[in-house]
Amino acid sequence: MTTIAIIYFSGTGHAHLMAEAIAEGAQKTADTTVHLLRITGEQITNGRWKDEAMAAQLTQADAIVFGSPTYMGGVAAQFKAFADWASSAWAQQLWKDKIAGGFTHSAGLSGDKQGTLLYLAINAAQHGMVWVGGGEMSQPSGVNRLGSYMGIMGQALPDFTGTKAAELDPGDRMTAVLYGERIAAATKRWNS
Repeated sequence: MTTIAIIYFSGTGHAHLMAEAIAEGAQKTADTTVHLLRITGEQITNGRWKDEAMAAQLTQADAIVFGSPTYMGGVAAQFKAFADWASSAWAQQLWKDKIAGGFTHSAGLSGDKQGTLLYLAINAAQHGMVWVGGGEMSQPSGVNRLGSYMGIMGQALPDFTGTKAAELDPGDRMTAVLYGERIAAATKRWNS
């Protein structure tokens, strides 16, 4: 059995929808279990993230996919609090040789999302993890419409009123499903 943990913060719901689509794709691979682990503000005390149950799931997982919206050119503060907490996992090398991947979402077509993906990849490298990029060419169907290969990206126009429910562009959603399939296949191959 392969276990994939998707740990992410989602402020407006878009990153959450991406996490669900990645999970959907990963679960297409036989004998794969996916845990959606959503970071919340309530888990952060004195600037540090803490959730022992989630921490145990991350340690037991064969792969960890990291996700955060891109805020002001980088990861959300809530995700950064989690990443800072993870230095304890780093010190014990608990995630070394696990498969890793990442995703982000923002309002801008660019929105400097590449900076967020680079942060996620560097964080994984510091843990000694094996990074898996997106792997899909940009396609007329909308798959990888933003042309990202480091990880995957999504984009939606901002709702400054806060009244519109989060939605994913159909191409971004399909990109996330395909990424989940890729992560699951890479994890199975790495662990065989």
